[in-house]
Amino acid sequence: METKKDIRKQIFAARKECTDAQVEEWSMDITKRVASLPAFRRAERILAYADYNHEVITKYLIEEAWKNGKEVAVPKVVGQDMVFYRLTGFDQLAPGYYGIPEPLEGDIVQWEQALMIMPGVAFDRSNHRVGYGGGFYDRFLEKHPSIERVAVAFDFQILDEVPTEPTDICPQIIVTEKETFFHRNPEAEDLTFKSYVCYTDSML
Repeated sequence: METKKDIRKQIFAARKECTDAQVEEWSMDITKRVASLPAFRRAERILAYADYNHEVITKYLIEEAWKNGKEVAVPKVVGQDMVFYRLTGFDQLAPGYYGIPEPLEGDIVQWEQALMIMPGVAFDRSNHRVGYGGGFYDRFLEKHPSIERVAVAFDFQILDEVPTEPTDICPQIIVTEKETFFHRNPEAEDLTFKSYVCYTDSML
């Protein structure tokens, strides 16, 4: 199996090869798929990342959330942690940690019930995730276990298998422009991330 370092190098190269038009088209397709999810429709609060460097564009999802009366918050890196600020307009954002857009100002939120839109470098069909290496999302989600988790990614970010660690926290759903992967525990209703059965929307 490839190492996380090798996977990051591979996916970053693939993202560079994507055109802006492709990223926009695929991101809009992903937005439509996420917006149709029951988890998105019922959520009153959305924790979304601000995209950077050919990630899935989240602007469309954030606008969809606002259109439906949902509150939205985006993260800011403070030390070793992420702090989420309520977002009311994109003019709140400016380059921050490693150039990633972050809120300059706003109200810090402490939401325990929300839907998180997660980024990631790569995923597999068992909903395992390779992040960027900082561990920010794993540490945040460990402290906020009630938050539901949807990851968005382009189809080329889905690999056959990715390495995992005990501290990794998986998304419960992964949405690409082509497929949706669900990760559910048939013996529990709390959507914890262990011992899940994974299936795609083509199996529903």
